[in-house]
Amino acid sequence: MSEATEEKAPAAPAGIPMKMVIIIVAGVLVLALGGAFAMFKMMGGSSAEKPQAEAGADKAAAHGAAEEKSGEHGAVADASAIADLDPFIVNLADSPEIRYLKVTLKVEADGSGTVEQIKARTPQIRDAILVLLTSLDSATARSPQGKHKLREDITERINGLLPKKSVKSTYFTEFVIQ
Repeated sequence: MSEATEEKAPAAPAGIPMKMVIIIVAGVLVLALGGAFAMFKMMGGSSAEKPQAEAGADKAAAHGAAEEKSGEHGAVADASAIADLDPFIVNLADSPEIRYLKVTLKVEADGSGTVEQIKARTPQIRDAILVLLTSLDSATARSPQGKHKLREDITERINGLLPKKSVKSTYFTEFVIQ
């Protein structure tokens, strides 16, 4: 019977002592927090350093603008060199069905002076684009090739109305066929 009582007694675990588990967990936690702090410093920086970083970025942007004007690098469009045109809503040239096209455009120009010229000639530009849009049929307007050709045609028509060809591209911001 003494052997039976010895077998039922629970054996002491031969695992890691509790003190060692606490030390390991604390060490992992310290390493994780240290890694997160290092990543934050590298990626975002602190709020005290941001004004200095922004001032440096402003100087770099001013330097980049000076280089752009001198022609050393490719020209990058300014946000001020984009002209918004009011939406166009036209009937398409589909004969058996009546279909409508709604298009909103943005025009990228080479400078803010061109944007002013576009605003001054808005009635002529809208007329030229309306005539072009009403000549489309829905199949052409839906195809990617048709949209690309339409974008090129609109750019050419706007450049034809301006003193010099200073419109780089036209962008569709809304294109709905119903």
